[in-house]
Amino acid sequence: MATLGNEAVGIARPATAALTARLSALMFMQFFVWGAWNVTLGLVMQTVGIGSLIGNAFSVGPIASIAGSFLLGMAATRYLSPRALMVILHLVGGAILLALPALVTPATGGTFVWVLLGYMILYMPTVGLANTIALKSFGERTDRFPFVRAFGTLGWIVAGLIIGWAGLSASPEIFRVAAIVSIALGLYSLTLPKVAADAPSGEGLVRQVLCVEAFGLLRQRSFLIFMGCATLISIPLAMYYAYASPYVGATGIKNVGGTMAIGQMSELVFMFSMPWLYRRFGVKPLLLVGMIAWALRYALFAIGDGGGSLWAVYLGVALHGVCYDFFFVAGAIYTGTIASPKGVNAQAQGMLTLFTYGVGMLLGSQIGALLYAQLPEAPTIADWQHMWWYPAIAAAVIAILFQLFFRDDSRAERAA
Repeated sequence: MATLGNEAVGIARPATAALTARLSALMFMQFFVWGAWNVTLGLVMQTVGIGSLIGNAFSVGPIASIAGSFLLGMAATRYLSPRALMVILHLVGGAILLALPALVTPATGGTFVWVLLGYMILYMPTVGLANTIALKSFGERTDRFPFVRAFGTLGWIVAGLIIGWAGLSASPEIFRVAAIVSIALGLYSLTLPKVAADAPSGEGLVRQVLCVEAFGLLRQRSFLIFMGCATLISIPLAMYYAYASPYVGATGIKNVGGTMAIGQMSELVFMFSMPWLYRRFGVKPLLLVGMIAWALRYALFAIGDGGGSLWAVYLGVALHGVCYDFFFVAGAIYTGTIASPKGVNAQAQGMLTLFTYGVGMLLGSQIGALLYAQLPEAPTIADWQHMWWYPAIAAAVIAILFQLFFRDDSRAERAA
């Protein structure tokens, strides 16, 4: 097996404390960058008078996931190491973030959306790349991944708290905060473990760009059903990211950024239990609980208001830990388990990003925009409550379909 420096490539490495600390710092900054602007962007746009473009602004991430996953997250990792890509993408992305605040105005709202699309084409592949670096670095010790990923949640929390405490929840300056950390992460990525790029195959370039090997994993019935449900559950997920912050603001809560960080705090708590839960119960119960939690969260939003039911708003936000960890973190581990025997880890993680943050959230952003367009210019709490019933019902239906048709075959395959 080839080596780079003192680190073996492609073999299991011990999960040392130093390695865990390095990867934890990676995840912290990776999700700080996203959390600094994504959580309250809807509120910012509504405040500056471009609320009608919220749906488009939250569609650029999914579009970027599709384009970026094909062009960078999958194909490019065949020829450039994940570490090299992280350096390039975060440094260039940080420069773009610095320019965004000046564009968040009614006169340049359309330009802002297009530039944000360009930035997200660079950022979205780094989510899969960060997962790939961590999973490959740990080798067989994938049970350490949730612990490291928890620091991504911590980064998101700290970003939200800083934005809230600084009074920037409704300010375009959220992008400057993200830019500083993005540039820092680009420089830090030079120190990341030297994991190998996926080995180039004998296939033609077109087949590699189209990720034929990764899509071949969908021939496994269980993985196909998982990927289908992951795509569908991302549709209601998109509505949370786009419209939760203006909804929370409409309830009369002032510190929207800090309030939304409650969700990431609960995510952090559940993240530490993921290794044990995954070993104890397997993937299906975790994924199913995550889906049910999405339905419950939106139902709570549908009854929450600024009066006696304000508790439902806080509880709905706090459920984010179950919603995200039990589905997306468990799903990333499951995807790695399925992809490892084929040696297409980076492609598979990129494919998961493509279907969830790409196809699913693109559909969700556009559907959410249509529902938001039905609301009056100054929505009341009653208007918001009515809108949240749609994703609540959708998530419940998806959970039922998953329960009926998914069967986890990975344990039997590993035993064999």
